[in-house]
Order: sequence, then structure tokens, then C-alpha cells
Amino acid sequence: MTEYTPVKEGKVREIYDIGDKMILVATDRISCFDVILNNKVDGKGQILTQMSKFWFDFTSDILPNHMISVDTADMPEYFRQEKFAGRSMLVKKLTMLPVECIVRGYITGSGWKSYLECGKVCGIELPAGLQESEKLPEPIYTPSTKAEIGDHDENISFEQSVDYLEKRFPGKGAEYAAKLRDCTVALYKKCADYALERGIIIADTKFEFGLDEDGNVVLGDEMLTPDSSRFWPLDGYAVGRAEPSFDKQFARDWLKANPDNNWTLPAEIVEKTISKYVEGYEKITGIEFGKDF
Repeated sequence: MTEYTPVKEGKVREIYDIGDKMILVATDRISCFDVILNNKVDGKGQILTQMSKFWFDFTSDILPNHMISVDTADMPEYFRQEKFAGRSMLVKKLTMLPVECIVRGYITGSGWKSYLECGKVCGIELPAGLQESEKLPEPIYTPSTKAEIGDHDENISFEQSVDYLEKRFPGKGAEYAAKLRDCTVALYKKCADYALERGIIIADTKFEFGLDEDGNVVLGDEMLTPDSSRFWPLDGYAVGRAEPSFDKQFARDWLKANPDNNWTLPAEIVEKTISKYVEGYEKITGIEFGKDF
């Protein structure tokens, strides 16, 4: 049996090159504020992979994505070990576009802080009188650069994203920037409407895109997971306050409230975090966690 080693390790994912394709393995690591915490959250990687699969299937009519299979039987023998079950995705190789495509449907987090300071979010003027956690009149697109581990993403304007992409892909910057913006908003609207029917508000999220071998823009990375999104329960939602969530905001909040944390969560916070992930997964997919792998 051929043994594989990751060609790249991100904050959460390990990437394996198997020739003309790649395998993304979502670990149980958890990162907050761009730092990998000392804890692992058992089952988290499986939720990330299976939720991404659900959304990739759900949005394939809007834009092609890089997913081929999450069944390890479709992967080399090495990945048929139990430790890879449920958390591995066979994908097409893409040339990734170096922009994180963030869309905000509600005002919260750093966006709320910015709005209080200047009435804008990432340079976008918003109506006066908004309250914390309020739904925006229309979703706003606020791209950022894609940082390496240990660095921080930098918010950029749409115009800056054009220039940023033009430097990497001469003659294509404006075309790619517009495609990323339009697809980001379209994906968000379809998925947010669906999630609302399942009792979940998607406050904001981020997508990443790449180019396939024919130069087409394709959705890649993960999609609408608790690691890349803010999920709020619709039940009990009210403007004018911070909202409870089904994502890692729960862990972020604990870290902020306990500054001497040494980037380590107590066991009860780890347990509550994974329970939030599982609840969000089951509400959205309608599938009992762990049922199919």
C-alpha cells in the first residue's frame, strides 16, 4: 500500500496530491483568530466535509465545484483507513484565485464594529440606524486577501480585488473579480433562503474559487461550514444583540472572555462546540450525523 504525505497543511485541512487529482482531509483541529488551538474537536472534520458535500450538491446549478467524491472507495487504498472515513474529499485540481470571497447578509462581528465607528463596512456605506445582528437590505460583498498560516487576511474593496487579480492574471482581473462577486452573492442567497426554511440564519460566510484546466471559474475549498460561516438559530432571533450560534463563534467568545487562555479550551467548551456543529449539520442536511460513514 502506497503511503501518502500531505503536500500542504492548512489551519484545519491536509492536502494530498495523487497525480491528476487531490484529496482534502478535514482534521479535527480548530482555529480561532487565525491561530490553531491546542485542542482537537472530535468529529469536527467529518462535519466540515459532509456539510461541504451537501452544499456543493445543492448549488451545482449555479456554478461547478471541485468535488468528485467523499467515498474513500473512490480513493487510493491508503485513504480507506478508518481515520479518513467521512472526512476526506476527492477533488479536481484547481489554480486557486487568491481572494477570499466574503458575503454578509446581517451586520455582526467586525462589520458591526466598523459600522459603529464610521457607518461603513469594508468601505461600503450602509443605511443609518442599523442595529446589531440586523438583516441588511441586500447582502454585501467584502473580499479579502488570502493569508498564509500565521498571517492575517486583509480586507480589500472590490476595485482593489480587480487590481489584485490583474497582477496574477493579466487581462483577466476585471472579469474574474466580477465573476467572484456575482457568484458569491448568488450562492449565498440560494443557501441562506434554504437554511432559513430549516430554522437557521446564515449571517455571513466566505467562499473560495479556482480555475480548472480549461480556465473556467470553479467553486473550491469548503462551503458553508461552521468554520467558514456564522449560523444563528432562527428561533429566538432578535436584533439589537449578539446572537448565539451553531459555529465556532462559541469558542471565539470564550477565548475573548478569557484572555489568559494560552489558546486552549476547557473540556466543557470543546464538548459544547462540537454539539453546536452537530446540531447545525443535522438541521441543515436533515441527516443524522455519522449515519452514512
